[in-house]
Amino acid sequence: MKFKIASLLLAGAVSLTAMQAAAADKVTLQLKWVTQAQFAGYYVAKDKGFYEEEGLDVDIKPGGPDIAPAQVIAGGGADVVIDWMPSALAVREKGTPLVNIAQPFKKSGMMLTCLKETGITKPDDFKGKTLGVWFFGNEYPFLSWMAHLKIPTTGGADGVTVLKQGFNVDPLLQKQAACISTMTYNEYWQVIDAGIKPEDLITFKYEDEGVATLEDGLYVLEDKLKDPAFKEKMVKFVRASMKGWKWAEEHSDEAADIVLENDASGAQTEKHQKRMMGEVAKLTAGSNGALDEADYKRTVATLLGGGSDPVITKEPTGAWTHEITDAALK
Repeated sequence: MKFKIASLLLAGAVSLTAMQAAAADKVTLQLKWVTQAQFAGYYVAKDKGFYEEEGLDVDIKPGGPDIAPAQVIAGGGADVVIDWMPSALAVREKGTPLVNIAQPFKKSGMMLTCLKETGITKPDDFKGKTLGVWFFGNEYPFLSWMAHLKIPTTGGADGVTVLKQGFNVDPLLQKQAACISTMTYNEYWQVIDAGIKPEDLITFKYEDEGVATLEDGLYVLEDKLKDPAFKEKMVKFVRASMKGWKWAEEHSDEAADIVLENDASGAQTEKHQKRMMGEVAKLTAGSNGALDEADYKRTVATLLGGGSDPVITKEPTGAWTHEITDAALK
């Protein structure tokens, strides 16, 4: 009799778990890049059960060199994507109505890393040099910066030659470019690990140059926000994600371990991910997830100030909302 009761209790527990799983709201998140500590907050939120506590079943899809988040969400492949604001605003102007619903990253990690032997000591010294630049939407901050400096990107002694940089640091190592695009948390350290000493490099952080634009925001399609059920799902998602980010900031090494556990490619190393998480935490620090309107306006002003070929041609309208974070942060 005891065995029968225990079996019934076990069956009931399994049934309840199945019902809870079936009742969970599914959310698909498309990352901007591959599985790495840049996205630790989301992996932590899933690993620690923060999404589950909100009744969410979150599928995190890694990105890559051939994956454009805006295209994925426009095609119905994701509910929410991570993208940089320059790219998001550019595609919005072209017809894909992305809306920023949260901004976990407060600061920019983008910079140009240059070899000192090239004689570059200040931005004006870029003239006549070859600079490595990422494309696929990542070129917009660079192009805006050059426009502010009034340095043409068409080559020549008074301009810069733009080298379309792959997602590696080879152009600097092979001295094909005087400077390359790097992130404070990733490619810069790849240069160091390749054997170049910090004292042989000079870096120019977009943040320090006054041309920083917002990175790694959460974006959805505008029409989706007309659906109350979708909005409530995003409130839960943002709340759990920010809980994951704050946990990751406070437990940097453990967060990196969680990322490594989720790296199906096996390409990441413990040393690099723990170092990356430490640097990423500096960029998310100070953010509660709500977009700072001053940061938004600075980004828009930078993008509009692109001379004869600006990234965006007019002030965006409806490109962000506090509606989700206002509810999530109550």
